Amino acid sequence: MRKSLRAAAVGAACVVAGSALYGAGAATAGQSTANSTHEPYNIGVLVKDIDAYYGTAADSAGVYQASPDSPYAKDLARIDSDARGYIDRAARKAHRHGKKPAVVFDIDDTLLLSLDYEKRYNYTYNPTTWNDYVNRADRPAVFGSPELVRYAQSKGVEVFYNSGLSEDQRAGAVANLKKVGADVNLDAAHMFLKNKANPPAYLSGCATPGTWTCTTVQYKGGTRGHIEDDLGYDIIANFGDQYSDLDGGHADRTYKLPNPTYFVS
Repeated sequence: MRKSLRAAAVGAACVVAGSALYGAGAATAGQSTANSTHEPYNIGVLVKDIDAYYGTAADSAGVYQASPDSPYAKDLARIDSDARGYIDRAARKAHRHGKKPAVVFDIDDTLLLSLDYEKRYNYTYNPTTWNDYVNRADRPAVFGSPELVRYAQSKGVEVFYNSGLSEDQRAGAVANLKKVGADVNLDAAHMFLKNKANPPAYLSGCATPGTWTCTTVQYKGGTRGHIEDDLGYDIIANFGDQYSDLDGGHADRTYKLPNPTYFVS
């Protein structure tokens, strides 16, 4: 996961302007990053805007949580409502035509909220602290995400996960998803994580054992291609908090969830 405060500033500026960016739609709309042609967004103001958007507050254990009454939660509820209606219609259509419908979810800040990590480490990234955080398996759910996972399953839709987490973080991810109630298809055949030591053959264009050059789009798009072309599913919807989770095709519809705290290219 690569972090950028400048990219985060752009996300926060979008929050201030309104939530239109965070609806359902094609990922090709993209997300611009700051440039050096003008004074960057003030970091102190940015952090206040992010806190206001999430309704950030520390709970009794000192863990930073988002508020269920926050603008963030309301944006998620709008996306969730649209996604449920769409999944219902698309699943029925796929079944009528003899297809196998599937949905794909990113994990970090799509299903599991990392706000406490971002606040605690001042919106910076360190692989050691991040790994420890993931493997503690105590992140809260992104509002509505476990319910959406179970809803898709209830409609006869196969659930897959396509995450930038590494293979050695699998146990933590599985335990955490179970803890928040997203206990659907958490086996290795449905949860795709980065395996740089032994990458799958379908990523051979950018990854061989011990050598990984895949961009996020190549990795995630290639994995979705495997789900459709090799496993025979029709991905009716793909969910992620980064545009790089969504670019690369192999999904009938994409849903961009809000995340103003970091940017993954």
